[in-house]
Formats: sequence, C-alpha cells, structure tokens
Amino acid sequence: MEDHKDSIASASGKIGRDQYHTVITSGKHTVNADEPEDKGGTDKAMNPFELLLASLGSCTVITLRMYINRKMWAIDAINVNLELFKTATGVFIETKLHFTGEITDEQRKRLITIADACPVHKLLIGNVVIDTSLS
Repeated sequence: MEDHKDSIASASGKIGRDQYHTVITSGKHTVNADEPEDKGGTDKAMNPFELLLASLGSCTVITLRMYINRKMWAIDAINVNLELFKTATGVFIETKLHFTGEITDEQRKRLITIADACPVHKLLIGNVVIDTSLS
C-alpha cells in the first residue's frame, strides 16, 4: 500500500438476495447494476462491464465538451460509442467519436488526443492497485 493517498471518489454497493440486482451509491446519487438473464440476473440494469464503459464514455465526452467550450469551437454535439472486447492478451476497448457541427480535420485530430487524456482513460491505462479487505 502506498504511504500517501488522495481520495478521488467513493462509492458503496449493496446486494440482498435478489439475483443479481445491486444498488450502488455515491454521495447523493444512486445507480443500479444487474446481470443479464442468461447469466442468472434479471437484466434490470447495466452489468458491471457496461457501467465501466459508461464511466469511460461519460468522462470522455465531458472532457471533450470542456475543451471545446474553452476553445469556443462550433461543435453542437459529441457522441461516443464504446465496445469492450476480450482478446488473447487481455481486453481491448474500442471508442468511436462523432461530432456534429463545424469542425476541421485539424480539430478532429486534436480532439482524439484530448479524448485519450480524460481522467478515467488515464486511470484505466495506468498503474491501478486494488486492495480488498474486510471491514
């Protein structure tokens, strides 16, 4: 364990006997998770992998919107589609961006760089340590 840690976020999850409906809370916000029916769940919410992609996707478009607003570019909408693949060596996430509005090829190239700099993207490709214990 590292000596110094700065908290970025916190969340908690709770599951009862429901198979596998989970309630996740963070501050005053709540989301649900579940598993698809073919995995024994009730498919009432996104599964954990989908939530991971949702986190990356939302961080990506928020980061892009902040940058676009700062530059005052005439981009009306940003869409992101993500897909998670299992590969022989691990996992691969494909992210496809689409912009609506006035945008040059140079701006498109810059926005791909900015998308890859979103905090969740950096976290996923960085050095992550998970320490699980009982409370």
